[in-house]
Amino acid sequence: MPEFLENLIFTFQRLDWLGVVDMLLVTLIFFGLLYLVRDTQAMLLLRGIILLIILTGLLTTLLNLPAFSWLVQTTLPALLLAIPVIFAPEIRRALERIGRAGTVLPITKRNGQNKTQSTIQAIVSAAARLSARQHGALIVFERLDSLGDYIKTGVSLNARVTPELLLQVFYPNTPLHDGAVIIRGAELAAAASVMPLSASGILTHSPDRQMGLRHRAALGISEATDAIAVVVSEESGAISIAHAGRMIRRLDAERLENILNALCNPERERQGRNYFKRFFPYLFDRKDE
Repeated sequence: MPEFLENLIFTFQRLDWLGVVDMLLVTLIFFGLLYLVRDTQAMLLLRGIILLIILTGLLTTLLNLPAFSWLVQTTLPALLLAIPVIFAPEIRRALERIGRAGTVLPITKRNGQNKTQSTIQAIVSAAARLSARQHGALIVFERLDSLGDYIKTGVSLNARVTPELLLQVFYPNTPLHDGAVIIRGAELAAAASVMPLSASGILTHSPDRQMGLRHRAALGISEATDAIAVVVSEESGAISIAHAGRMIRRLDAERLENILNALCNPERERQGRNYFKRFFPYLFDRKDE
């Protein structure tokens, strides 16, 4: 232990500004990794790996254990190769976010600003009326990432988005009320579509227990793509919105419209404080989750 402290002091004495930058970069990388795996099952695996590394490091450093040290040295390369396999979903999600951050094509140029605004108003009106009637709904709004594979899992409609159509689709016990509605531009592309379920622990840790498969599906599609998902709870009628793996709950019609406008209209984002939400989703206020 005294030798370790002497080496530590010697290292800090030789530290210069380039070494500080080097340490900051390493710290940022570890912070990014921890941020990506938060509220997921991978967090438990990461804790176990870190604890195992600390224990083995202490045993091999403080005690003279030749056989144990040999075992650690021979198995460590295999463990390093296993890490990409264990954390494959998180690595894939991180690469998708990096690739998505480099996309600068505004959604309003592809769909048309007027059509986008009318679609948002239709979604807000339908969500408010569905909430008042406590009819469950899941409305997914396509942005830059294509949802073609998910559209194929449902029933193709290709109809103009109106509040009346959304109310009819999500009327209880109708053939299309289960699953999600996918909106592409100003069209309702498909209904009864199957969404991926989220594996994160956000819903598990929530004090609210009225969140079921619809909310898990909304979070799942927001984690896999840059889509926006609007959920209406069948039990409570509460309106929620999911984006970039985060969910904001207990929204009224006005707040829902403001959030949709901020996410779908880059010009408004540049004018207001919500501009950075498009590129840094973690800045969403978590108080409303």
